[in-house]
Amino acid sequence: MTAELIDGVALSKQIRADVALRAAALTAKGVKPGLAVILVGEDPASHVYVRNKVKACADAGLHSVLEKYEASMSEADLLARIDALNNDPSIHGILVQMPLPKHIDPHKVIEAIATSKDVDGYSTLSAGELMTQLPGFRPCTPYGCMKLIESTGYDLKGKHAVVIGRSNTVGKPMALLLLQANATVTVCHSGTPDIGFHTRQADVVVAAVGRRNVLTAEMVKPGAVVIDVGINRNEEGKLCGDVDFDGVKEVAGWITPVPGGVGPMTITMLLVNTIESAERAAAQAA
Repeated sequence: MTAELIDGVALSKQIRADVALRAAALTAKGVKPGLAVILVGEDPASHVYVRNKVKACADAGLHSVLEKYEASMSEADLLARIDALNNDPSIHGILVQMPLPKHIDPHKVIEAIATSKDVDGYSTLSAGELMTQLPGFRPCTPYGCMKLIESTGYDLKGKHAVVIGRSNTVGKPMALLLLQANATVTVCHSGTPDIGFHTRQADVVVAAVGRRNVLTAEMVKPGAVVIDVGINRNEEGKLCGDVDFDGVKEVAGWITPVPGGVGPMTITMLLVNTIESAERAAAQAA
């Protein structure tokens, strides 16, 4: 069998079209959804990511504010700027692009963002809201992964899902979101002796460790849903994921490609979180 591709580009376009409609409805009521993006330093990859986020906002009818600062910016000045944005009613989401210069504590920065504007979903309060199933913002990449799985029509209830990776930004929240969908979840990581033992029993596998070929064909249950979060480069310099795509696609039932799978969904879910924040603010002001 050959797996069906889960097209993140097509799904992203659908969701962004809905965001644009919601943004237009809010704007008509006098509320322009706003996202502030802060970039400190000259990391080349960060500049690309930020440019893509700002463009996505513009395309969806959101107001975006891009603030660029020198790498020498002090931690105190950055925290003061975040505080000002927390108190700016025209801003509904605040995103500080990582990585930050070494003299700035990223944890302090993330915790300084008001929970109501934490559209990245990275703060400890946002993590707590996710764990206890309170309304809050879900981290964008795992949130996007859930939307990709939903797009297949696959019912997660009672299924066995394996997450490879335990990061705070993807692995752990991914496991929690799968639990909320009534899947039985196993989390594998660098301390797991035989990852294949677990993945061969899995109906769904999410690979998120940032290492090529962490999941190969012989590790996959026939017909499984495979979500590849990884971004790597092969010997030719081409983008690839954590999954051995050519091998696994012959076994799996559904699979996300790299590029064109999870990647487009991450920025899309950032837009969704921002529009939800603006809608909540508008409802409170009404």
